[in-house]
Amino acid sequence: MDSRQLEYFVAVAEELSFTRAAQRLFTVQSTVSAAIRALETDLRTTLFDRSTRRVTLSAAGAALLPEAKAALEALDRARSVVEEASTGLRGNLRIGTMTRLGLVDLAPLLGAFHQTYPLVDVQVTTSPTGSSGLADDVRHGRLDVALVGLPLAELGGLDVRELASVPFAVLVPPSHRLASEVSVALEQLAGERFVDMLRGFGNRRMVDQAFERAGVPRQVQVEVPDLSEVPEYVRAGLGIAVVPDISPSVAGVVHLPLTKPGLTWTLSVATIAGRQPSRAVVALQELLSEAVRPGTYFTGELIS
Repeated sequence: MDSRQLEYFVAVAEELSFTRAAQRLFTVQSTVSAAIRALETDLRTTLFDRSTRRVTLSAAGAALLPEAKAALEALDRARSVVEEASTGLRGNLRIGTMTRLGLVDLAPLLGAFHQTYPLVDVQVTTSPTGSSGLADDVRHGRLDVALVGLPLAELGGLDVRELASVPFAVLVPPSHRLASEVSVALEQLAGERFVDMLRGFGNRRMVDQAFERAGVPRQVQVEVPDLSEVPEYVRAGLGIAVVPDISPSVAGVVHLPLTKPGLTWTLSVATIAGRQPSRAVVALQELLSEAVRPGTYFTGELIS
């Protein structure tokens, strides 16, 4: 067997699809299928149970998967050590992030990273399902590192370094019945219409869960994919919002502290658990820890 066959095997095992594995590896399905057949011939066993509807790992395939991952990781580390010794830090770095990240100026940060480590190929992407999708992409090896805003309980299978925490605020127009309050409790929002982000985004999940625990029904009238758009819909009178208080003040929108319950949204950087991160990932984590905007509650704790 060779490393390319193992790489193809791991991709098919994680995607459970030859088509998706080929897309992930930027090749054609026939190449992936031929590599898997050659590997099965070499090992004299069937690694996948195939049908017209689905692909599943055989018992032998399930046994091989952790060993194949470990072998590929060892090869990557060996290559990195040799390359860095001769030419400096290099490799590929696949980064996932949320849209319009308010606590970190990611573009200039990555620009500075590129200037320092020009041999590292940096790729940046977002997920249509927000932090939930980014966390899943890290778990399945589609990303090396991601900036996420999920509660720790929803980050299983990941090593998580908390960067900053901010409280939630209630956004209302100046004419709203609560606009003159000093602070607001969740129960005071019963019967309101809401503006919020799409399901799957970390802050949306936290707020949904808080309303459920409080037994307060909630009607989300407007859903948007970008936190910076929320105040505009609040100002237009289409609803109020409960969001992390990281957006700049907008004329025509009043920010009120949410005191009950005291929700806190945390920005974290996540990598897959049980695997030593590459030197490029470590270098990026260090830059992120230094780049969190002042005024946030920095923790810097690594949680597995």
